[in-house]
Amino acid sequence: MKSELLKLNVIEKYSEIAKNSNFGCCSTNEPNYTIFSDDYSNIEGYIPEADLGLGCGLPTEFAEIKKGDKVLDLGSGAGNDCFVARTIVGEEGLVIGVDFTKEMLLKAEKNLAKTNYKNVKFVYGDIENLPFEENSFDVVISNCVLNLVPDKEKAYKEIYRVLNDKGHFSISDIVTTGNLKSELK
Repeated sequence: MKSELLKLNVIEKYSEIAKNSNFGCCSTNEPNYTIFSDDYSNIEGYIPEADLGLGCGLPTEFAEIKKGDKVLDLGSGAGNDCFVARTIVGEEGLVIGVDFTKEMLLKAEKNLAKTNYKNVKFVYGDIENLPFEENSFDVVISNCVLNLVPDKEKAYKEIYRVLNDKGHFSISDIVTTGNLKSELK
């Protein structure tokens, strides 16, 4: 039950963010987590409307994505990392973003409509139970999302399952040492 409650909280929070583009990560009543966000403005494929300031790194910079690769972005949000990955894979590759927040998927689709990309897709799904066949992807990326997944072991098993034999993943995320203050939890 605790796991489902966490998922519902994440969906609620990120739905609100998606509906209010200029909302950023957090309301004025909450801590500002955008300090983790990296600057994408000089990266090819960057679409400002797709960058909600929710990431905590640049997984595409370290993912060793190649032209023609099939890439999966876990928790793709408004599509920021998908659009950057698309410029790397080119027309020969495929980039799929998966998210379980319907409002984020709608925002990503609106951002996609501003491009001519025919090989970027956004799919509804849960990282703990990915809606893809085994060995489907060359690269899996994720940007500040796995910390929100209740069952990390299950998520990593799913990543392994969907990667092909030569596949790999690149994850940017936050890690804590010690205990968080209760208001941050």
